[in-house]
Amino acid sequence: MTELAENLKLVRKRIENSARKTGRRPEDITLLAVTKTVSPERLKEAVALGLTVFGENKVQEALPKMEALKVGPPLTPAGVIWHFIGHLQTNKTGKAVENFRLVQSVDSAGLAGVLNRKAAALGKTLDILCEVKLSPEATKFGVAPEELERFLEEISVMKALKVRGLMAMAPLTGDKEAARRVFRQAHRLWERHVVGFCGQPILSMGMSDDFETAIEEGSTLVRIGRALFGPREKNT
Repeated sequence: MTELAENLKLVRKRIENSARKTGRRPEDITLLAVTKTVSPERLKEAVALGLTVFGENKVQEALPKMEALKVGPPLTPAGVIWHFIGHLQTNKTGKAVENFRLVQSVDSAGLAGVLNRKAAALGKTLDILCEVKLSPEATKFGVAPEELERFLEEISVMKALKVRGLMAMAPLTGDKEAARRVFRQAHRLWERHVVGFCGQPILSMGMSDDFETAIEEGSTLVRIGRALFGPREKNT
């Protein structure tokens, strides 16, 4: 068994244990593999192991990986789904709309408007998540909780966008209880503003260091990189 296969088996077991701890079904939680700095060769192995949902932080880094996974026969019956999960610059929106199934990091009405125009020009509907900022770090982006309702109202008239849920990030402190408070707040916002607003709503929260806590607090999608692929490769 390869290192990736062993890591995937362990991550899936941890997801299962966390879900069952709160009476949830493991199959209701999507495992998204974060591909930042991961080579196309390792991604092909990941697909062969059954992973089909991938997330990338940078458009320009994702494109050659997407192309590499298209080579050869169909990889899986359902195909591979790509989510954009990083901070999206306006000048990259066109390529993002063309190549990603879902953009998780929509954090302003301005960005939503640009995505809407790009998607409409392509004749497609783009799935998005609204990113909420629940942690004070300057490196975090998102809509303030008190602005979320108005933000969703603004997006509701953008016909080429489909809101699928929320995305949130916990502070990078190693403090599990601080993470839990953020995840709990995100879940409350999700229940109040999103559940019932769209079919099969997504709550994307939890990464390698905190995904078990996120699942316990209601996450439906976890974004896992290091726990699957190991430490990020440098100079990639």
